[in-house]
Amino acid sequence: MARPLKFGEKPLDWVGTSKNDFLAFPRAVKREMGNALGLAQLGGKHPKAKPWKGAGPGVFEMIDRHDGNTYRAVYTVRFQDVVYVLHAFQKKSPSGVRTARTDIDLIAQRLKLAQRDYEERHGKTAR
Repeated sequence: MARPLKFGEKPLDWVGTSKNDFLAFPRAVKREMGNALGLAQLGGKHPKAKPWKGAGPGVFEMIDRHDGNTYRAVYTVRFQDVVYVLHAFQKKSPSGVRTARTDIDLIAQRLKLAQRDYEERHGKTAR
């Protein structure tokens, strides 16, 4: 059961498998990223959250490292009434620091799904 929202807090919606993927992260990673998502719901930004390149304004990624692994969550605050988590994944790119093309494409696809969902549910477009 979802917890009740605080005054001024936006709901958090998960796109695709992002919630199950996030829940598979180590506890310490979930705690840190959960704090970042909670701040986003209240209109703030975690100090470690940075803009996701290529998606335009309002899309951020949170990166956390744990036991030699790198975990990422990409979310958008582009919509007035909801925060969407677009993708949560353990980075396993064979090309060093570069994010895998499949993850980049999935984030772009899920951002479009979030836009469509927001317009259908709220009758509004992104800001």
